[in-house]
Amino acid sequence: MKHIYSGTGVAIVTPFRKDGSIDFNSLDKLVKHIINGGVNYLVVLGTTGESVTLNKDEKQAVINYIKEVNKNQVPIVLGIGGNNTQEVINNIKSQNFDGISGILSVSPYYNKPSQIGLQQHYKNIATACPVNVILYNVPGRTGVNISAETVLKLANECQNIVAVKEASANFTQIMEIVNHKPENFAVISGDDALTLPLISVGLDGVISVSANAYPNLMSEMVNNALKGNNKKAKELHYQLLDFTNAIFAEGNPAGIKAALEIRGIIQNYLRLPLTKVSKITYNKLEEIIKHI
Repeated sequence: MKHIYSGTGVAIVTPFRKDGSIDFNSLDKLVKHIINGGVNYLVVLGTTGESVTLNKDEKQAVINYIKEVNKNQVPIVLGIGGNNTQEVINNIKSQNFDGISGILSVSPYYNKPSQIGLQQHYKNIATACPVNVILYNVPGRTGVNISAETVLKLANECQNIVAVKEASANFTQIMEIVNHKPENFAVISGDDALTLPLISVGLDGVISVSANAYPNLMSEMVNNALKGNNKKAKELHYQLLDFTNAIFAEGNPAGIKAALEIRGIIQNYLRLPLTKVSKITYNKLEEIIKHI
């Protein structure tokens, strides 16, 4: 069964100008570039979008602008998560969900909840949320892993928890979710480089960072993999692999912003505490991009 979040989602960066303000002209260019690349949906204001450095008004301005440029061409998923359950619920209640198909909600970070705490956190979010909820498991950033058992419990008990973005790189755990999930629940790769092998064990696609720069290649790779055209999928996977590894070498979104500048789509500015990649990585990206 094809899920609404099958295929390629793109975790969109937020372009900035030199003075740190949001660069809406570049955002326009980027969104059009991504949609024209044949992706299936957009993910706005996630980690890659540096959402934690944007204030409430800026976040709303970015959402409104992307909705305007998108013109309902593809579904939009909005990043709304945090480690204060009540604050996440308040943010959901104050959000206008017109033109938004779901939220991507990262698991609570820093305060290290138990699995029971995670279950209650997400159940409360799901109850408050009028749209689909995608769980986001990224223990390398949050310090906590959402276990397969917790994901399956939430998938079975909460009607609007419809997917998980899995970035644990734990194949055993991910396969357990795939093996026991409800039929209409999607499992999405949160690791660009692992997407092809993960699709082979039953994943539905990816929420990709590298697709900011190469939406066409990533979409084509994922579509071929989902159709079982392994030879073509493998060819595209290896075409992108050096690029994917290079953009994550000094952290995300520093690498992808450098790549997007090299490709002439946005300027390479981040907000502190994030900083630009080193000259060595920048030069390496230039070299790789020249050969793609």
